[in-house]
Amino acid sequence: MIQRFLALLLLALVLPCSVMAQNDGEIRVPDEDDILRQTLSTSSPYYYTNLLLKYHNGTEKLTADEYFYLYYGYLYQEDYRPFSKNEALDEMLLLMSSVDTSKPTVSQLEAIIERGVKALEIDPFNPKVLNILAYAYGALGDTRREQLYYDHLNNILSTIESTGTGLKEGSAWHVLMFSHAYDLLASKGYQYGEGKIISRTVEFVPVVKRGSDKTKGFYFDYSRVYRNKPDDVTIKRDRTWQFNNLKPREYK
Repeated sequence: MIQRFLALLLLALVLPCSVMAQNDGEIRVPDEDDILRQTLSTSSPYYYTNLLLKYHNGTEKLTADEYFYLYYGYLYQEDYRPFSKNEALDEMLLLMSSVDTSKPTVSQLEAIIERGVKALEIDPFNPKVLNILAYAYGALGDTRREQLYYDHLNNILSTIESTGTGLKEGSAWHVLMFSHAYDLLASKGYQYGEGKIISRTVEFVPVVKRGSDKTKGFYFDYSRVYRNKPDDVTIKRDRTWQFNNLKPREYK
């Protein structure tokens, strides 16, 4: 029942595309050996424990390189379990479905934040959660945390985009979770259809309505997800996420 409801749930990304973080155009395919070495070495500037603390504390901004090692380095952490059930995420989305986003109550916002923080324990880079937390903190008037989660959202999406063009199998975008792919497309304003398996690691997600760029769809590399699939898990994922009209906010 919950999954059926969630399939109809309308979500949103609050970031306006015009202010979305951009990479420098250079494609950076994740080098697993380099990422493993950099994130496990205590002498490395990208030692994972330190990066994660910096990410959570929010006392100083992370660089593009730090976001890159943070996101893809998560693959080597014990907490990376892409098939774990995220009950807090489901609860947060259910709460969001009942909120009038133009007039939320304090109790609603606090409940959403509580679930969102717990949801990040399972998936710390979930764009959907980062987006909703930015919205909730902003609605409460906490501009510091609003900006923090907004920055995380932009930079995680930009990190994924930096790994390819997404326009062909050999230049697929690399993601750690199935949902990250769809959130990236939603942030760009695309409506997408049923994904098609292209190879053992890559899937093609078609665009339902083509824009002026005539793009037919985008390729995503799910190899990291597949590598961490428990033997007793059958892959069944909802591809019908939709997004509502949370109004975009302007950020400096």
